Amino acid sequence: MASAQPLRALNLRAFDETRAGVKGLVDAGVTAVPSIFHHPPETLPHGAHRPHRFTVPVINLSPALQGTARAAAVAEVRAAAETFGFFQVVGHGVPEAATSAMLAAVRGFIEEPVEAKAPYYTRDTGRRVRYQSNLDLFQSTAANWRDTLFVEMLPEPPAPEELPAACRRVAPEYARLVQRRLGRALLGLLSEALGLRPGHLEEEHGLACHYYPACPEPHLTLGTPRHTDASFLTVLLQDAVGGLQVLVDLEGAPAWVDVPPVAGALVVNVGDFLQLMSNDRFKSVEHRVVSNAVGPRVSVACFFRTDRAAAPTTVLAPIVADGDEPRYRSTTVEEVVRQYYKVKGLAGTSALQHFRL
Repeated sequence: MASAQPLRALNLRAFDETRAGVKGLVDAGVTAVPSIFHHPPETLPHGAHRPHRFTVPVINLSPALQGTARAAAVAEVRAAAETFGFFQVVGHGVPEAATSAMLAAVRGFIEEPVEAKAPYYTRDTGRRVRYQSNLDLFQSTAANWRDTLFVEMLPEPPAPEELPAACRRVAPEYARLVQRRLGRALLGLLSEALGLRPGHLEEEHGLACHYYPACPEPHLTLGTPRHTDASFLTVLLQDAVGGLQVLVDLEGAPAWVDVPPVAGALVVNVGDFLQLMSNDRFKSVEHRVVSNAVGPRVSVACFFRTDRAAAPTTVLAPIVADGDEPRYRSTTVEEVVRQYYKVKGLAGTSALQHFRL
């Protein structure tokens, strides 16, 4: 009789070789979540949330983008980054037509027949456009109930013919709008919040387009386990299904709270790079996506980070306020990313601890 570990490896390989992802399981009519997706019970949601009054801040950026009330916007962004590390933005300059088209494009691609998606299914990280189920499928202790289309935008967007037809027109335009309008505005506001010139934080980004099918047994698995982001900043577009949760301190005890979809809003969270650079002033907080019996849930994450080629030489150093002491040693983006993947999957363990003084 095969032991559990070799049998799991065989099941993972068999799943991956279908190139159909979690969507393929749902299309096949599964009524039970396969064991490779079972997460440890202690990592899963249990019962109803504790009653609380916590709400994720919603910030209107329209006045700041129009050149007025900038100081007020800097203050709001600073307060959210220092206190919660998560906030939602409206009046962000990315048209509703672009966000709706992006969500529809992702859903359109993932819901195509397997044979149409198969040419994009790969685990070759050198490919600019990659469709797969679970980036760390063969390394993680449990697979996640989602499929993903990655689009690398660095150092320049992929050629149109590299993209799936469903995303070919929409994805580059959406990425351009998020980077040039919202991303630059947010990084400028955060730079000023740290007492720096507005253009100090200027980074490129990539897209991770996630598709979370409806789950027949959501109490057994997760869409995304608890983690922080190896980035300066993440901007998330989510549909109306919900499932995103953030870990916050409620009266001295950690608790998971929902980040509810807000019509027209984009979700913003501080990443590990920015927590280090801000010398802990800004918080990179843990978050997750729970599975849901309804769906699919579609989201598009824009990670503002450094081009992979520049990562070995891009230095991250804490910006120390007057009267404070550095809490981290200087390091490189490459080092932080390496440590991030080393501790990934260890719940509650931050890659930044390795660099703390």
